[in-house]
Amino acid sequence: MFYLELQPSFSDTDALGHISNTTLPVWFEQARMPLFRIFHPTLDVKTWPLIIARVEVDYVAQSFWHLPVEVRTGVGRIGNSSFQAVQEAWQDGKLIARGTAVMIHFDYETEKSLPIPQDIRSQLAEHVVE
Repeated sequence: MFYLELQPSFSDTDALGHISNTTLPVWFEQARMPLFRIFHPTLDVKTWPLIIARVEVDYVAQSFWHLPVEVRTGVGRIGNSSFQAVQEAWQDGKLIARGTAVMIHFDYETEKSLPIPQDIRSQLAEHVVE
């Protein structure tokens, strides 16, 4: 499991003073950085090997700008060419959101998925969560 603590900014809020529903997917993407590094340590976008196929976010509780948020990132199902990034956002000891992103190991030149190599699969397996 990977952990990222974020300090929300006032601009992350909506008209009601809550963290905006559009902010959580951005935070979740930022917190997937360690998973991106497993596939591509340099993070060079010219040779990027991943594409996102699906994102789901469940908003569980209200959240506010003045308290830090911890995003927890693990790995769910690992398939032949795809895997799930499983994430939760916590604020002040309370679960505020959970999400899943399906990432595909992808070749942009051929526009086809690629099998996840065994060494990467092993690294992902170290972070599998229930």
